[in-house]
Amino acid sequence: MAGRGSRLRPHTLTIPKPLVPVAGIPIVEQLVRDIAGVVNQAIEEVAFVLGDPAFFGDEIVAQLLKIASDIGAKGTIYRQLEPLGTGHAIMCAAPSLSGPAVVAYADTLIRAKFQLDPEADSIIWVKKVAQPEAYGVVQLNEQGAITELVEKPKNFVSDLAVIGIYYFKAIEKLKAALQTVLDEKLTHGGEYQINDGIKRLMSAGDLFLPGEVDEWMDCGNKQITLETNSKMLGFLEAEGNEMIDPSAVLENATVISPCYIGPNVQLKNVTLGPGVSIGTGTVIENATVTHSLIQNNSTISNATLHRAMIGNHVIFDGRFTEISLGDYTEMI
Repeated sequence: MAGRGSRLRPHTLTIPKPLVPVAGIPIVEQLVRDIAGVVNQAIEEVAFVLGDPAFFGDEIVAQLLKIASDIGAKGTIYRQLEPLGTGHAIMCAAPSLSGPAVVAYADTLIRAKFQLDPEADSIIWVKKVAQPEAYGVVQLNEQGAITELVEKPKNFVSDLAVIGIYYFKAIEKLKAALQTVLDEKLTHGGEYQINDGIKRLMSAGDLFLPGEVDEWMDCGNKQITLETNSKMLGFLEAEGNEMIDPSAVLENATVISPCYIGPNVQLKNVTLGPGVSIGTGTVIENATVTHSLIQNNSTISNATLHRAMIGNHVIFDGRFTEISLGDYTEMI
């Protein structure tokens, strides 16, 4: 999670994209929970690969260490100070690369029920897609094992897209393969990629199997993040999660589920939902809000919002036209 998340600006100007809350939970925290559910065994350590300490500072580090602690694991912080690709990012965490491990890109969310196959050396998590030519996909043999990774194939290879989550029974083998990639300076566009390490393991005879997820949700930009927020709200509600914090105050408020209402939220004369997440301490008055994501400690009044994404400490009153808007702001 070393990138700056420029496609999600301005919401990533102050916090990294994986810590943007979706359905009330930071993206990376939900991802860690979901992976833990699939792995279904004790997790000893969660290693986070971050970027520049000037952006990924002490407050962010503390939040990430708590995410690890909450699932009973040790949290470890590593830094990738140059954007040199996924293979390089993994090698930044070299001291933690031993034993069974999962590698995941921290800007995606999943729903998955499959079990890890004990016979596999590695599992690449995939999702069936309608337009495989737009993705990196896996090629399978007659036994269902992965024999090749193909990036944006012009001719049909398979419709199973690689989503960016990988399991390795012995990740030290990937570490050794990637070290060779680094030593040989094997780059693509100046970056070292995980695929080059994986292909070396395949050539050495390791058994790679696909693990198909039920849902794969991206958080790449504002529109996609809002879609993911609505989907996650539905999943969390169906799973029996508490969606309205007991400390929230609702006065003449209509809530159309699924919605998430965080701690100390105040709603007055409001129609909310469906598909709305409201962060801690936010106050909304005289408003209608649908399919939107509003973060913490903001004040919204006299507004009709649809597909809106609003950050922290925002003051928005729909009656006024004399306004001050910063960089990357969009009003549509």
